[in-house]
Amino acid sequence: MRISEIFYSVQGEGSLVGVPSVFVRTTGCNLRCSWCDTPYTSWNPVGDELSVAAILDRTKQYSAARHVVITGGEPMIAPGVVELSERMRERGMHITVETAGTVHAPVACDLMSISPKLSNSTPEGAFRRQHERLRLQFDVLRQLTSEYEYQLKFVIAQEGDLAEAQEVIAAVSAPADKVILMPEGIRVEVLNERGAWVAELCKAHGYRFSPRLHVYLYGNTRGT
Repeated sequence: MRISEIFYSVQGEGSLVGVPSVFVRTTGCNLRCSWCDTPYTSWNPVGDELSVAAILDRTKQYSAARHVVITGGEPMIAPGVVELSERMRERGMHITVETAGTVHAPVACDLMSISPKLSNSTPEGAFRRQHERLRLQFDVLRQLTSEYEYQLKFVIAQEGDLAEAQEVIAAVSAPADKVILMPEGIRVEVLNERGAWVAELCKAHGYRFSPRLHVYLYGNTRGT
């Protein structure tokens, strides 16, 4: 597997925000989001080829961790992700897989953290057509939400994004308590401004609000 980084931090997003977790970040992605905060896994993918055994050895040093997050890039396209998840389960780890929900793989997973990409993610240039074609795969979304405990996490950049998110929510029949809205941004001042009105949208519709805790704690830096 090609891995961009392995690190120990607290979960910064979603329903498990604040939980100490080992992050295994694969490199490679089938999308190219305009606001991607990990371009080293998508636009300019870098990483080292590691065996599953080597990945497990590196994660064992974080002996206090009981949660592992397999993320990317898009981890569901990574060769070896099924074996990695199964080996993590054998170790008794709680497994979160962070995915855009465009690809299905039969991973071992306790929380499928699905972040369907709205049109606010569409890039200009050569990847635009591929991104528009792939970003919403409703059959895959329905399969993932039927097979796994899940959360639907939407990146909100402007208030008009909510209507688009609700189309996805309706298409997969997700209850409100599975839905998370998160402000888009990689700077604290932007997150504060957007977060104020995103929280009001959550209050109005019964959705969960998520901060980007790692940005507040560490800034937009790798390994956090």
